[in-house]
Parts: sequence; C-alpha cells; structure tokens
Amino acid sequence: MSAPAFHHAQLTVADLERSRAFYREVLGLKELPRPAFPFPGAWFQLANGQELHIVKVPQAPPRGLATMQIYENHLALRVESFPKALELLRAHGYREDVADDDPRKMVIKTHPPTGYPQVYFLDPDRYLFEFNAAGLD
Repeated sequence: MSAPAFHHAQLTVADLERSRAFYREVLGLKELPRPAFPFPGAWFQLANGQELHIVKVPQAPPRGLATMQIYENHLALRVESFPKALELLRAHGYREDVADDDPRKMVIKTHPPTGYPQVYFLDPDRYLFEFNAAGLD
C-alpha cells in the first residue's frame, strides 16, 4: 500500500463566528459547502484539494499553553510570499515584540535549520499555526 494522502484536519472551536472570520480573513481560506451535521461548524479549502474543518461543540475543551511553544502540535501552511504573509499578520494585530502570553504574539524564524523561513502564530482558540515559504523573496 502506498502512503496515504492528507485530506483534512478538524479543530474544535469555542466561538464559531470568531473562528470563521479568522480563517477567512487572516488565513485567506475559501469557505466550502458543509453537509448538514447535527452540530455547527465550517469547512475551508486548502491547496491541492485538502481541507480544514472547524466544529463548535457544547463543552469545548480548554486549548493551548499559557505561552506559545513552537514545538507544540501545529498546522503548517506554505505561502507564496513570506513578506506578504508577515504583512497580513501584522495588519491583523500580530507582533513580534509582545509578551509571550499575548495571543497576538508571532515568532519569526528567517533562517531556521529547516532551510525555509517560518512564522508561528495562534488562532483565536490558541491553536498553533505556521506560515512558511520557499524563500524570503
């Protein structure tokens, strides 16, 4: 059997509309039609037919650490332009020079061991995301 392909990730959110706005406006994802499940949620299109699903449950479990740890579980998304990704995050209030426990903290790695630039940031439910690009442009 060949290696399976990644299809989607699902995240549980505390406030569906707040998260829906984040994924559309900050990540720039297109919202997809969603089947009529008996619980609220939203689906978003990623590249190459992959998807990100969010769901609202009555008792959402607490998320995240008090401070961002870039080695924690995260979703990494490849962007076309690293400078434009940083510009987008800054336009939505993310900054490098805030306290480690600030939800708008971003950690920028322009020359990490991976060989490609990375920026880490949190969504409204404190899920850790990474934008990375092939180069610094």
